[in-house]
Amino acid sequence: MSNVLVAYFSASGVTKGVAEKIASENGYDIFEIVPEEIYTPEDLDWTNKESRSTIEMNDKSFRPPIKETIDASEYDTVVIGFPVWWYTAPTIINTFIESVDLSGKTIKAFCTSGGSGIDKCVNDLKATYPELNFAKGMRFMADTTKSKDWIEE
Repeated sequence: MSNVLVAYFSASGVTKGVAEKIASENGYDIFEIVPEEIYTPEDLDWTNKESRSTIEMNDKSFRPPIKETIDASEYDTVVIGFPVWWYTAPTIINTFIESVDLSGKTIKAFCTSGGSGIDKCVNDLKATYPELNFAKGMRFMADTTKSKDWIEE
């Protein structure tokens, strides 16, 4: 087992591909955050005010149930990856954070986004979980060559 866990949520497969590359290129362990109810393309339609993702993102207290969690006690660093929804992390990331004991760990968030950056996502997570140690985040698309330097710095 490595000392780094890459945990990720991916609705369309983009974040999954990046997380798998980061984990395999660097020898890190990996965990997929899977919702109990998988998101359909209709659920992800951000232009529809009645879509599942829109409803969830408009209620910051909502925590979509996840199928399972993981014991992160053996890791010093937990990397959490996600797509950017409404300029921040999807609420399912809160579900994961609240299901795992991350105290005393370095948490590094990465996002996949065609336009939005990671800074607002990390700042929002820091504000929600001030007791946790969130480090500088990173935005990735296909190129993950700088992931090891960022994670291990």
